[in-house]
Amino acid sequence: MPLPPAFENRSPIEQIIGGVVVPMVFGLLTGFALGFNAVLYYVLAGPLAIGGGFIGGMEHRSPDEGFVRGAIGGLIFGSFVMLGLEILNDEPDAYLGDPQVGLVFVTTIVGGILGALGAAYRSRRERDFGADTTAPPAAG
Repeated sequence: MPLPPAFENRSPIEQIIGGVVVPMVFGLLTGFALGFNAVLYYVLAGPLAIGGGFIGGMEHRSPDEGFVRGAIGGLIFGSFVMLGLEILNDEPDAYLGDPQVGLVFVTTIVGGILGALGAAYRSRRERDFGADTTAPPAAG
């Protein structure tokens, strides 16, 4: 499986979309799910968010960069989960703990760890198989 293109090699608009817009939209959708259905929330906030944090980290060549990307993505994601729930003006269907804003701290820390793990995976793959393990750039 090829690695995603490095974040630094992407255009500024791709960096903004991947680093800011995707966590915002996914956080809002997850926040809406939190107000509607606990199972859907756990699916979105669990395996899908974990995979997204790890893959986002894989776009970086050092665990330090991956950690920063993951922490920022986790902060944006968690904040927009809470915003999505607030837009619905509803009680969460899943237990969040008290205070509920603690979710933002958890997503920030876990996001940083996942980003660092993704970047460490990339650096190990590049070291073991050479730097030619990235996916070819998209046409267009």
